Amino acid sequence: MKLLDVLVPTYVQMLKALSAWLDKAEAQTPEGKAVALLSSRLAPDMLPLSTQIRFACVQAQEGVSRLQGRSFPPSIDFLLNEGRNAAEHPGSIADARARIAETVALVQAAASNALEVDPGTPIAHALPIGMVFDLTAEQYARDWALPQFYFHVMTTYAILRAEGIDLGKADYVGHMFAFLRPGTMPAQ
Repeated sequence: MKLLDVLVPTYVQMLKALSAWLDKAEAQTPEGKAVALLSSRLAPDMLPLSTQIRFACVQAQEGVSRLQGRSFPPSIDFLLNEGRNAAEHPGSIADARARIAETVALVQAAASNALEVDPGTPIAHALPIGMVFDLTAEQYARDWALPQFYFHVMTTYAILRAEGIDLGKADYVGHMFAFLRPGTMPAQ
């Protein structure tokens, strides 16, 4: 199995779930309170909801690009800059959903390209703070790309829950209902 065969469906299903959470948040947020919601944080030293969403998109775009041995698309710099400034300019829920939709489209388009680096290919993953991790493509996918993506997705979920948005486990694993054996759904 190719690395992108794991990452792409994971990115797509979780980004679509994230977009659905935002639909629920928008429906449950009083008029004029969306900016406050997008500025919410779990802790004072954590990034706000609006940044978590953008950084989840960055992780998906970066992971696919890196595993195809391609340069990052310009959208990554745009998302990073927007995310870094999201505390002052959180944007709207519609903006956040647009970033997610753009990322899903980019990830799906990349998946249609058969190009993928060998799992043993060395990857030097440099962080903006100067740290560099030397990994293989397989280690990068397993130990960085997926965990970092899920960190931002789960932080988004946690912020929404902490702000009183009615989300539950079914919202997180909604993609699994396609595999539900008929007749096994518990009665309500």
